[in-house]
Amino acid sequence: MSIEDYLAGLPTQRRKRVGRLLELISNIAPQAEASMKYKMPTFVLGNGWISVGNQKHYVSLYTCSSEHIASFSNKHPNQKTGKGCINFKDGDELCEKDLGQVIRSALKL
Repeated sequence: MSIEDYLAGLPTQRRKRVGRLLELISNIAPQAEASMKYKMPTFVLGNGWISVGNQKHYVSLYTCSSEHIASFSNKHPNQKTGKGCINFKDGDELCEKDLGQVIRSALKL
């Protein structure tokens, strides 16, 4: 499955949200290699990686380490997070400036 196929299979609102996150990652790290690693769009740069996944009730941005999302979590304490991921419900704001910091940290830029 390609990233395009993955996006095509999503409901419209989720497709827009996932697409925006993928675009943000691509703009910040155009040199990162994009693939469907882990069965979701994943960007790899050296030893760093970041993935975007559509879940049942939210879209997740996976970084594999809490250190990458710590600053974001401090600035957005009401945003649901996991050990190394941020979960966005359909109505949640995507604070692109702060997400840029998460992306840079995860990809070790």
